[in-house]
Amino acid sequence: QVELVESGGGLIQPGGSLRLSCRASGVTFRITDAGWYRQAPGKERELVAMISNERYTNYEDSVKGRFTITIDNAENTVVLQMNNLNPEDTAIYYCNVPWISPAGTLRADYWGQGTQVTVSL
Repeated sequence: QVELVESGGGLIQPGGSLRLSCRASGVTFRITDAGWYRQAPGKERELVAMISNERYTNYEDSVKGRFTITIDNAENTVVLQMNNLNPEDTAIYYCNVPWISPAGTLRADYWGQGTQVTVSL
């Protein structure tokens, strides 16, 4: 049973930095793809950052140049480094790790429980 546990959220002042971690346990596969999503109050969940083949990254426009997603397979951890935070980044952040069968015909998505990030004075 794969379990994802996020950590690193909290209250931070504008301009500050946070490092979110998503540690996976029970994985029997190498993590090559992952994503970080966020959901602000009253809004739908949105994709913030994604990584594929452990190196190709894509970011939502508002976080480009400020957020960085990486995978540490030695620790089974997906990291989101967030710099120069602003109040619009306030949300619950969720980690997603997909498992895709070798033939590409099956997919399972694993999600963490979320970690709250609040950017405020």
